[in-house]
Amino acid sequence: MATRIRLQRHGHKNYAFYTIVIADARAPRDGKFIERIGTYNPNTDPATVDLKFERAMYWVNVGAQPTDTVRNILSHEGVYLMRHLLTGVKKGAFDEAEAQKRFEAWKKDKQNGLKAASDKAAAEKKAIANARLEAEKKVNEAKAKALAEKKAAEEAAKAAEEAAKAAEEAAAEAPAAE
Repeated sequence: MATRIRLQRHGHKNYAFYTIVIADARAPRDGKFIERIGTYNPNTDPATVDLKFERAMYWVNVGAQPTDTVRNILSHEGVYLMRHLLTGVKKGAFDEAEAQKRFEAWKKDKQNGLKAASDKAAAEKKAIANARLEAEKKVNEAKAKALAEKKAAEEAAKAAEEAAKAAEEAAAEAPAAE
């Protein structure tokens, strides 16, 4: 029986998430399966993968063929690296402790890389927000300056008008006094 490691679609329209299953190659995508070994949610950033690592290793070692997407998921989770390292142990290149040590070093390096990428994205997002805030402050300052100039012009016009009225009244009173 040819087995495949494939994704089984769940969720609603425009919000799909998947379970990673072992199925007969002849079974339909969302049909009968042998075992569920994990989940994959591409809607989060970064995509969330929950995988039963040992069961995935078992099925890869017994010859189950993954689909392209599942192959990428397994590769990112380190299943193929561990398989490669265990092949080196079988050939006598190094012992199992060394293989585990190399795998842990790879995993730690990967986590540091993911953390650095998320920190960089957060810093970029913060920089963009700060740039928008500064631009908004400049616009607000320009509006406040224009409003202050307008009020000053209105007050100057009012003062000139009052001065003109006072001059008229003074002129009107001066001839009456004569």
